[in-house]
Amino acid sequence: MNPLTYRQAGVDLAGADAFVQRIKGLAAKTLRPEVLADIGGFAGLCALPSRYRDPVLVASTDGVGTKVKIAQQAGRHRGIGVDLVAMSANDCLVCGAEPLFFLDYLATGRLDQAVLEEILAGVAEGCCEAGCALLGGETAQMSDCYGPGEYDAAGFLVGVVERDRVVDGRTVVPGDAILGLASSGLHSNGFSLARRALLERAAYALDATLPPLTRPLADELLTPTRIYVRAIRPLLEAVPVKAMAHITGGGLVGNLPRVLPAGCRAILDSSAWVEPAIFGLIERAGQVPAEEMLRVFNLGIGFVVVVAEADAGPALDLLAKAGETVVRIGRIVPGERGAEVRHRRGMGG
Repeated sequence: MNPLTYRQAGVDLAGADAFVQRIKGLAAKTLRPEVLADIGGFAGLCALPSRYRDPVLVASTDGVGTKVKIAQQAGRHRGIGVDLVAMSANDCLVCGAEPLFFLDYLATGRLDQAVLEEILAGVAEGCCEAGCALLGGETAQMSDCYGPGEYDAAGFLVGVVERDRVVDGRTVVPGDAILGLASSGLHSNGFSLARRALLERAAYALDATLPPLTRPLADELLTPTRIYVRAIRPLLEAVPVKAMAHITGGGLVGNLPRVLPAGCRAILDSSAWVEPAIFGLIERAGQVPAEEMLRVFNLGIGFVVVVAEADAGPALDLLAKAGETVVRIGRIVPGERGAEVRHRRGMGG
């Protein structure tokens, strides 16, 4: 009987070691002064920024769901790395936190260094955009769990905020203004429904440009999640922001109520913003009910800010100058805690 090696069992240790060395350069681009150790150790070390008086750590973790299936089918993986950072960075940002460091977890059947390095290049890009350090990560080879070309990914981010500057929605009152920052598309939510509607039921090809889209379907679906850190952090210094929400799975109606106090209801006017055409295409291809679209997708609004009415104008100006497409999308009224979207006609109309 021939001796059995780990590589024959599906794990390439030498390749994994070589991969760690190759990604050190990517991680170096994201370094912050607080980072105390290089990539490759048993754990990452990071000090708290010295300027914080009473720091509170804020942590978030997320993945990108079945969006990885689209990336694998299209052979385009860099955006998945950006998505990983974006999902957790935007979640921490909701609390007013400054992103501090990020870690990734990549699981695959067989170590394809080119694919994994493409994902990590996207992670480094996202970290640079969010201002956090890529502190470390893990790559797991599990050939018994993943087929050829398959992988999954998750991300973990830790941020920091002054205790007395945590944004938690407690000060929201009726009369406050709701501002919406445009999404870049689907971001990383609803892909099980989108794939079923577009690729299975309608059998559209990823390289097809389908009216009213102006670019191939793969481009629309793989556009990375927008990272709002660079716009929101300066806003927090200039305007007393009362609440924020990252619009992920659950849509506006599911996410905005999470940051509202009892007795406050959000009334949103969907005619205030332009809904990207990809959502109408999904709705028509799958005959998805309008209520379901509202519960699953962001429909063009990726991040929400709640401010006092008197601060709405200055906040809109600051966000626009920071490069965001931002509009007033609604108001807070007395009522049962929740959110409702009005004036959406459905089926992309």
